[in-house]
Amino acid sequence: MTFGPAGLLFKQARDTLLRHREDLEAARREFSWPRPDTFNWALDWFDPMARGNHRTALRVVGAEGDTELSFADLSRRSDQVACWLRDQGVRRGDPVLVVLDNRPALWETLLASIKLGAVVVPTYVTASPAELADRIARAGVRHVVAEAALAPRFDGLPGEWSRIAVGGEPAGWTDHRHSRSAPADFRPDAATAADDPLFCYFTSGTTSLPKMVVHTHLSYPVGHLSGMYWNGLRPGDVHLNISAPGWAKHAWSSFFVPWNAEAQIVAPAAERSGPEHIAEVLRTRGVTSFCAPPSVWRALVRHGIGQRPPVLREATSAGEPLDPEVFHTVRDAWGIEIRDGYGQTETTGQLGTPPGRRVVPGRMGWPMPGYRAVVVHPETGAPLPPGETGELCIDLADRPVGVMAGYAGDERRTAAAFAGGLYHTGDLVVGGADGSFRYVGRADDMFKSFDHRISPLELERVLLSHPAVADAAVVPHPHPIGQWVAKAFVVPAAPHSGDRSTAEDVFGHLDRELPPQKQVHLITFTDRLPRTASGKVRRAELRERTGTADFQRERPPMAARAE
Repeated sequence: MTFGPAGLLFKQARDTLLRHREDLEAARREFSWPRPDTFNWALDWFDPMARGNHRTALRVVGAEGDTELSFADLSRRSDQVACWLRDQGVRRGDPVLVVLDNRPALWETLLASIKLGAVVVPTYVTASPAELADRIARAGVRHVVAEAALAPRFDGLPGEWSRIAVGGEPAGWTDHRHSRSAPADFRPDAATAADDPLFCYFTSGTTSLPKMVVHTHLSYPVGHLSGMYWNGLRPGDVHLNISAPGWAKHAWSSFFVPWNAEAQIVAPAAERSGPEHIAEVLRTRGVTSFCAPPSVWRALVRHGIGQRPPVLREATSAGEPLDPEVFHTVRDAWGIEIRDGYGQTETTGQLGTPPGRRVVPGRMGWPMPGYRAVVVHPETGAPLPPGETGELCIDLADRPVGVMAGYAGDERRTAAAFAGGLYHTGDLVVGGADGSFRYVGRADDMFKSFDHRISPLELERVLLSHPAVADAAVVPHPHPIGQWVAKAFVVPAAPHSGDRSTAEDVFGHLDRELPPQKQVHLITFTDRLPRTASGKVRRAELRERTGTADFQRERPPMAARAE
């Protein structure tokens, strides 16, 4: 492999982490972030690494068999797609909305977009028309690459943007397959500045519209060296990650992390994502490293975890704290300890238990190489000693490469996130004397359900748009696999009553207005909601009402059933 100056800097930093993959202290001491002025990960790292490299880089597991592409295949195909997208009008800096499931075209398009210097706006395939319209408008989308089956969701959406379909050619759309006739000799029009924007991720909304998180050509590709270290990947590994495209974790562990390590990505297609399919892939595809959110680990345990996959070496979990019961079940059955990790859309992997460290169930782990974590008082910002609950923050004195550039179009929130020379995560933790951290919870009212962040206020707005709802509040309710599901307390609007008919009408309204992963599972009718003198709902009081709800969905939403 022959690398240019930027690629060589990247490789040297990566090799430092590989050399100390089981010695966190040495890795933290010797590692430093490469900070080249210009960097294009696809051109400076992936292409040189892929040249003449016929090892499998990507295996998509579908219902009708596997599709495998080598590193050399993907280098060539992404050149073709980049040339073709340029012919379709995609230019450096153009925001490109990508709405694709796990299929080779997703990885080809992402690589091609990086080569072009376009700004990728990843979006999950379950996004509603309203969500798509919001992303197109606020991100200034110029081009859409989407599953052909999703074309009707874009009908009537405003804006001037080109339409590229994968898996068909609906009326008014251009078929992505035409890229196969394009030349495979892509040449960039200019060098890519390392701080040029590369990704624009939308977070879940809380009291306002979802925030737009901007990552650069340095922050995500290079920043994900920390995730590579946490996962414990090394060249030649076969890495299975369970995450839906459109979410940041997919870019983490189904794109940059494994390919930073020269490892193979295994990605189940949507129809092969149930626990029985995951278990089969683990045992038959030579998987050496497996990363999944706790809900998937719970589903595997409930399915019947069986014997240890034959060559599995690393097992990791991220997205929320892993329950100790699942940890012990897997350890007893497989002889492998699941290692927790922590990060955000705004960052790469900040904390984790890497190989070589003893796992302590309930602990988030230690700061990864290149990150320095501190705990501060959530109101005063004063540093807190071990043992006290405070906000987890990242010290920006030597700014970690993996921290976002900021929130697009929102200087106020960006300034708040970076106040006092720190990046504020908004998560509450307790620091340990050994330098590790224990998660306490969000500083706000967000919660995770089947690995999706849920905003109570977002659901409440939809509930209140139904004529039978006078008032509503949403709180998390325990669930055996998803950890939490949304439970709504609803005050009926006259002349409606809190009966089964009203509940079914409200559930139907939610189905129409929200994607499956953001559904209310339970409804309890009440005469009034507990509120403060200033009118705020006392959510803590509602959370204490742990009894059964008046009404539960007859069938769980798709997001719950898929697990």
